[in-house]
Amino acid sequence: MLYGTPTARRRDAQRNRAAILEAASEVLAQEGTVALMPEIARRAGIGQATLYRHFADRHALTAAVLNYQLEILETRVATHSGHPAGFRDLLRETLHSQIELRGLVKLVRRFDITLQERYRQRVIAAFATPLSRARDHGHVRADLVPEDLSLLFTMVQGVAEATDDVHAARAAADRAVDLVLDGVFLPG
Repeated sequence: MLYGTPTARRRDAQRNRAAILEAASEVLAQEGTVALMPEIARRAGIGQATLYRHFADRHALTAAVLNYQLEILETRVATHSGHPAGFRDLLRETLHSQIELRGLVKLVRRFDITLQERYRQRVIAAFATPLSRARDHGHVRADLVPEDLSLLFTMVQGVAEATDDVHAARAAADRAVDLVLDGVFLPG
């Protein structure tokens, strides 16, 4: 065995895993698409065997995609946490991401309730500091607490799933986001 070969494989495996997670996120964001493993493998530019080496089944892939999306969210939130005035844009962007990934949310609802709660707490924890800063600077209602965000996410998800017409669902969810944010943020 040549020195460096295992590292190259690991880099290749990391690249494949990243491609799989990105492809699965794209598939789950498409209108009416069921996250089929062959389609994800095709989009990732890998064979199905490689996909199954990384993820034994759809459940494992869904959990990995959720973790991937949560890492993106946590990075985005951390980047905005020093800008209390930008909290509205951050929350709007997050709610729109939730609408786009409604297929992922539907799959996550099939998870054990304990696991769902762990993911929910992770999202709430990510927003705790930026919300606190926005509240301290008078950008949001004084009585808004991190747990209230869970209610906002649930309301928007309910609107997004109210119809099978994806365009109508997005339009209704966009309107719900505006209404929700107007209720959370202080004028001016």
